[in-house]
Amino acid sequence: MDERVAGRVSWDFLRLLLVLIPVAWLTLPAAGVLKVEMAEETQTVFLNDNATISCKVSGSSHLDINIMGITWFRESLNETEVKVFEFYGNHQEAFGSGAIVSLSRLKTGDASLQLFGIQLREAGRYRCEMVVTPEKAQGTVFLKVVASPVSVLFQDPATVKDNEDKYILCKSSGFYPKDINITWNKWTQEDPQYLEISEGITTGPIVKNKDGTFNVTSRLRLKPSLDHNMTVYQCVVRHISLPTSQRFNFTLPGIESEKSTGVRIIVICIGSILVIGLILGLGYFFWKSLLHVLVQDRMSDS
Repeated sequence: MDERVAGRVSWDFLRLLLVLIPVAWLTLPAAGVLKVEMAEETQTVFLNDNATISCKVSGSSHLDINIMGITWFRESLNETEVKVFEFYGNHQEAFGSGAIVSLSRLKTGDASLQLFGIQLREAGRYRCEMVVTPEKAQGTVFLKVVASPVSVLFQDPATVKDNEDKYILCKSSGFYPKDINITWNKWTQEDPQYLEISEGITTGPIVKNKDGTFNVTSRLRLKPSLDHNMTVYQCVVRHISLPTSQRFNFTLPGIESEKSTGVRIIVICIGSILVIGLILGLGYFFWKSLLHVLVQDRMSDS
């Protein structure tokens, strides 16, 4: 009898294990193998954009968020680590930003961190630390924040006089990080290929803005010459935030064209004077002729 009862207990215990093992497998990863997966080692995001930093439990389709916790840390460029977000039990808190982790996605093992309106100060190494009792795992990713330059090309309005050096300015604003490369090319009718210019270029110091981005201006000096007529000058801006380089073209009217315009104005003025003089001369001639006829008629009447 005792053996029969013992056998029944053992069988009931075995059946209970067969039920609990699949449930445990679905609710949390097997002991000792909790892992988190990060999308990539380095993630790049543009200034003021939104970003999602991926952190997911490997091999899990469902988690009980009542027995788990998630904490996100950020290690800034000065190697100081601060909390960004934490969740455990009924407690969740974002520290100094609008960072959130979706609780509905957390139930499926997705603890990705969502950031809004990224600023330069939010760059750094992020660490996702997850606890599913009694296991713990973590992963890291480096968040790089960049800003693309806004560039314009124009002639310095202070250098528009004839027979003086002229300056073309290429200004790039609001870029980050600091490193930027600006070069100059030119195109002429004689040579259909753009040729790089190496002389007459002055690039000013890179100036830091209040928001941490940078500005810089490059100047191309052009001496008075007939060669500028119909020449296309090109400013090329290269920066890590740009998938391809920025290119801006500018055509400077040649001195020959400017002189031709001046000559045309002089000719028009002289021609106008001559026409007016001719009209006045003819008017005076007809007036004298008419006056002579009137005098003759009066003398005949007398």
